[in-house]
Amino acid sequence: MINILILHELSKNVLTMYGISKNIKSNYAVILTPSIGTIKPALIKLEEKGFITSQRFISKGGRPSRCYAITEKGKSGLKNELLSPIPDNPIQFLMNARVRIYCAEVLSSDDFLNLLKIIKQKTELLMIEAKNLTETDNLGFCPKMVFENLACEYKNFYNLLEGIEHACKH
Repeated sequence: MINILILHELSKNVLTMYGISKNIKSNYAVILTPSIGTIKPALIKLEEKGFITSQRFISKGGRPSRCYAITEKGKSGLKNELLSPIPDNPIQFLMNARVRIYCAEVLSSDDFLNLLKIIKQKTELLMIEAKNLTETDNLGFCPKMVFENLACEYKNFYNLLEGIEHACKH
C-alpha cells in the first residue's frame, strides 16, 4: 500500500522524501501516516524496479538531498498496484480499499468500475461475516457490540461504494 501512496503522490509532482511524507500525511492522515522509516526503503525498492528516478541536489540550506519522479513504468505500475488483489486480512482491508479508491483517478473509468465491483464484493462478504458473528449465542455483551459496530462500518462503506458507483455511471 505504501507503493500506491508514493507513486500516486509522485504522479502529481516531483518531490523529496520529506515532501512525499508531508503530502501523504496531509492527504491520508485519517487513513494512515507512514513514517520516514517506511517510506525510505519503499523509495529504494521503487527505484530499483524502475518505477521512479531520483536526482541529487543541494537544498537551500546547503544539505544534500534527493528529489524523486515517477517514470512511465511507474505510472503503469501504479495502475497495476491499484488493480492487484486486495489482501484478505480484514484488519487491512478497509484501509487498503480506501487508499485505492482515493488514488484511482489514474485509472480508466472501466478499470475504476471494475475495482469498485471487486471492493464491493469483498465488503459484502465481510459485512455478512461480521453480522453472523453478532448472532453467536455464547457471545458476551462487549464482543457482540464490537461485531455489530464492525458490521455497521462495513455497511456504511458498502453504501459509500454504491454511491460512488452510481455517480460514475451517470
